[in-house]
Amino acid sequence: MSEQIHHECGLALVRLLKPLEYYHEKYGTVLYGINKIHLLLQKQRNRGQDGAGLVNIKLDCQPGTSYINRHRSNSPRYLQDLFSGVFNHFSGLSTEQLNDVQWMKNNVPFIGELLLGHLRYGTHGTNTIESVHPFIRHNNWITRNLIMAGNFNLTNVDELFDELLSYGQHPMQKTDTVTVLEKVGHFLDDEVQQLFNLFKQEGYSNQEISFMIMEHLDILKMLQRASRKFDGGYVMAGLIGHGDAFVLRDPGGIRPAYYYHDDEIVVVASERPAIQTSLGVRFVEVQELRPGHALIIRKNGQVTEDMYREPVASTPCSFERIYFSRGTDRDIYLERKKLGEYLVDAILKAVDYDLEHTIFSFIPNTAEVAFYGMIKGLEASLNEIKKAKIIELGHQNKINEQTIKEVLGISVRAEKLAVKDEKLRTFIADKASRDLMVSHVYDVTYGIVYDERDTLVLIDDSIVRGTTLKDSVIAILATLRPKRIMIVSSAPQVRYPDCYGIDMTKMNEFVAFRALVELLHEDNKTYQLQDVYQECLRQEKLPVEEMTNCVRSLYDQYTDEQISDKIAKLITPDNISSEIKVIYQTIENLHKACPDNHGDWYFSGNYPTPGGNRVVNRAFINYIEHSDSRPY
Repeated sequence: MSEQIHHECGLALVRLLKPLEYYHEKYGTVLYGINKIHLLLQKQRNRGQDGAGLVNIKLDCQPGTSYINRHRSNSPRYLQDLFSGVFNHFSGLSTEQLNDVQWMKNNVPFIGELLLGHLRYGTHGTNTIESVHPFIRHNNWITRNLIMAGNFNLTNVDELFDELLSYGQHPMQKTDTVTVLEKVGHFLDDEVQQLFNLFKQEGYSNQEISFMIMEHLDILKMLQRASRKFDGGYVMAGLIGHGDAFVLRDPGGIRPAYYYHDDEIVVVASERPAIQTSLGVRFVEVQELRPGHALIIRKNGQVTEDMYREPVASTPCSFERIYFSRGTDRDIYLERKKLGEYLVDAILKAVDYDLEHTIFSFIPNTAEVAFYGMIKGLEASLNEIKKAKIIELGHQNKINEQTIKEVLGISVRAEKLAVKDEKLRTFIADKASRDLMVSHVYDVTYGIVYDERDTLVLIDDSIVRGTTLKDSVIAILATLRPKRIMIVSSAPQVRYPDCYGIDMTKMNEFVAFRALVELLHEDNKTYQLQDVYQECLRQEKLPVEEMTNCVRSLYDQYTDEQISDKIAKLITPDNISSEIKVIYQTIENLHKACPDNHGDWYFSGNYPTPGGNRVVNRAFINYIEHSDSRPY
């Protein structure tokens, strides 16, 4: 992607199902679990920029000993710093100590059976160490200790926060993470207390009751009660002090989660290839956690996938397929190729089928797979063109060795034109100098383009803000003096804010929205912005279930092509002679390429939960009122 947008967090959970001695004997190390979660997080590092954390629970420890260990980092080299801190506990130990499994468990942090790791990509707020997951809710009762981490945003934090107040709580923070932790913690406390009261009436001692609670705690019931009003996209993982664990996925399947388990280990991760690589298992052996279901791992090793909320229409986030998840997943790789292939007809039409004077390339680095799909589609179309030419030559009795050689010699001109300078950093304070450096984040390959003759077609994952295209990509490509520069997006136009994980909430940051406002201005329709603003204010008073997306009516007045053409003008730098054109993927082709991931609300405005409509309306209100407030 030419421009960075905030990503999705990632998580990894490992539960060792056998005694630690088993792994030491079979794999030669007591660090087997730590090594696995280290690799799981490393293979998902694309899902973290702001920090990483790790928690370990040791099972069946004696009272008075530490059984929960946590380390977090928000340094620029967060993963290296995190595991340097963890592995520092093992430095200086003798060979005898490293091979004494029981001594290691009793005396060294992070030697335990249950581990939860998290990669944070913050969507709002400051990047302090206190913002890094996992979060711990401490309690002296082992069954009331709760640890949570997740990949989520909830649209109704205010409502959930007020509910905590109604319980009599006095939270110290008002964030979705803390609110979720306290919400689940409240019902964990309640379930524990109910069991305590029940067993106390039956005459058991307090110490006996503590062990009986571990055995009888109803994790599914707790999750059903706690999540009843959750509105958003989420995958949440939790550990309970005595050793139970759970991972729950939202009813629409918006956020991704995968798991694998056998008789040795249970592993959960945000991306399937991370599990495949870490454990050396096949694609078919990794399961996707179903929407509205929770993977529950009991202390006794029992593993179940249970429905905690009724699933709704499945709307997994399509941005995961386009950009966020690594392309090493088989399905995602093939889908990204299709996204490129489905753009071919529009591209050929735009270049008037003149392949001789068109060069195809991509904007590094994640658009590369879509580029392969585009080239595959172009080659298939070129074969049809060659066939038609040969047939025409036959009708004209002009088939000979030379004419056939000329036809077969026609090829797709694919080159690497844009090169991203990963090491370029802009530390300069004054704006003019900084802008100059930003314009050179990309470099180009010289000597390939014919001046004023060639059209350059570059495919990008998506075009959200358009600022990097204008300030860097197009500006540097124009130095090659092409006749025309065509930027092709494998994703449709991003028109609406996201509220389920991505930090895309300000309307004016979307180049598609700015293009819409320009069109309204040119057509003397800017009064409609105020009309929609008033309707958004009116809907603020409605129950959330009755709200509708008021902004869609503005877009409905213009075709996709009209908005794309206006976007092209907005991203055209000053003082360049090349014509600029923009082509976007259609939503229909997006669904064809990604048939199981229909979450397209940022493109279509069709939000999968009631809170989404409230967020888009609030985002529009913020735009009109020039407010930087977060709309959820």
